[in-house]
Amino acid sequence: MRGHRFVHFNPNENDKSRFEQLLDLFMQLLTYTNGDASEALDWLNQLDRKYQFTNDEYGMGDFIDDLKQNGYLQENPIDGSFKITGKSEQTIRKKSLEEIFGKLKKTQQGNHQTFKPGQGDEQNSDTRPFQFGDMLEQIDFTESIRNAQINHGIDSFSMKEDDLQIRETDFKTQTSTVLMIDISHSMILYGEDRITPAKKVAMALSELITTKYPKDTLDIVVFGNDAWSIEIKDLPYLQVGPYHTNTVAGLELAMDILRRRKNPNKQIFMITDGKPTCLKIGGRYYKNSFGLDRKVVNRCINLAAQCKKLKIPITTFMIASDPYLQKFVQEFTETNQGKAFFASLDKLGAFIFKDFESGKRRTVY
Repeated sequence: MRGHRFVHFNPNENDKSRFEQLLDLFMQLLTYTNGDASEALDWLNQLDRKYQFTNDEYGMGDFIDDLKQNGYLQENPIDGSFKITGKSEQTIRKKSLEEIFGKLKKTQQGNHQTFKPGQGDEQNSDTRPFQFGDMLEQIDFTESIRNAQINHGIDSFSMKEDDLQIRETDFKTQTSTVLMIDISHSMILYGEDRITPAKKVAMALSELITTKYPKDTLDIVVFGNDAWSIEIKDLPYLQVGPYHTNTVAGLELAMDILRRRKNPNKQIFMITDGKPTCLKIGGRYYKNSFGLDRKVVNRCINLAAQCKKLKIPITTFMIASDPYLQKFVQEFTETNQGKAFFASLDKLGAFIFKDFESGKRRTVY
């Protein structure tokens, strides 16, 4: 099992100020404490005592004052407790994006490119002769004037239809994505923290979409005994509960959300580490902790088939590689004709990033 290794802190290794360096560490700790600012500060104090992050010129008290002054932290005047602000929530998402996906600058809206030329959103380097029905704004006047001069000479300028060149443009697809996150108890079993990497990926993906693909939509669904939607701002506070794994409820909610989306391209990403073990029938829960109960599995397979009919591919990211689970995942994926990845915790972000970005190559008909 991989743990966390702390090394000696050298403030001279980069050009960041002492506050910025401590802020990076504080934001990382907030992810592990589920957004609990007081607990994160307590951890930071313990690390400071051991590794001397601060000195006489800049101490932890100064850091806390700067957090409040810069809008990252709020202090309750009654009991002195601390709470992070919306600015902190956004900063955590940005830090996750930089950590997992690299630094991405904001670009024009709807940036999923496809290989289908036409009246799209972004020009490419290809030109073609004018055809009836082409719009005026599609004409490449530089190339058209050049053709006119070549075809008719420069002494007596004239331009005819055969001289006109059209600058090709590419469509940019819009995608509606539902990210399903398993918050059952098994996500923290056996001494392995699986929920924190899942949260980091969700925060990074949400920041990626809202900055680089603002015409896309992203909905977050969490599932345990039941399934419910959460807001992007709630991600830092997400934690597991004493739940079984009701994958059926998660899929049903995801499908319901996507039915209401108008985008032609829809997809489900599902992050889970375990087998479906729960099903709600009427007002009662049918549970089998051993998993792979055919009554539960068959409902999952049926939903995978329904998603296929609705042209909603499901990509499953299994944060476990137990051999007996692979058969279920394979059956589920083949039924939906989706994809499945058995991802280690440190590679989860890379898998999701590559799969999401591949959507830029989806052709729109």
